[in-house]
Amino acid sequence: MTDKEPTVEIIRSARRKKTIQARQDGNKLKIYLPAGLSKQEEAQWIEKIKAKVEKKSLRKELNDDQYLQKRFNDFNNKYFGGQLSVNSIRYVTNQNTRSGSCTPAKGTIRISHKLADMPKWVLDYLIMHEMTHLVYPDHSKRFWNKVNEYRYTERARGFLICRGMEDNNGSDE
Repeated sequence: MTDKEPTVEIIRSARRKKTIQARQDGNKLKIYLPAGLSKQEEAQWIEKIKAKVEKKSLRKELNDDQYLQKRFNDFNNKYFGGQLSVNSIRYVTNQNTRSGSCTPAKGTIRISHKLADMPKWVLDYLIMHEMTHLVYPDHSKRFWNKVNEYRYTERARGFLICRGMEDNNGSDE
């Protein structure tokens, strides 16, 4: 996201009864509000919309970086013989209780944006973990045997456990 916070323009409408909308126009955020909102309600909506826009911008910025796809390709070749395919691997900003998730049926991997600032070996562990779900959609012994081929698995799990982002019973959920 740019270092400069967007300028907020509030557009009130007496005809607007319930809907609240926002549109980004360059560095200007136009927020359309019903005219009847109290100052407190208006302030709450402005903050909520600004936070949503910031998350969207962060998600776009993180996903423009090709690190996740590059590491997927590297790990696919090194650990899976190039046999895996994924429809998308991307950062998301709506995972509050999980570090990552995989939907094998759709071939999608999602990584919490909270991992973007972690050491690369922790992020790499999580990529390996989620990739392994494409083969083993559970946390079975075979799953963990595969994940443990990544040499920093134990260290990364310990790091995440200390941060409260992974539990200690062999599951990331």
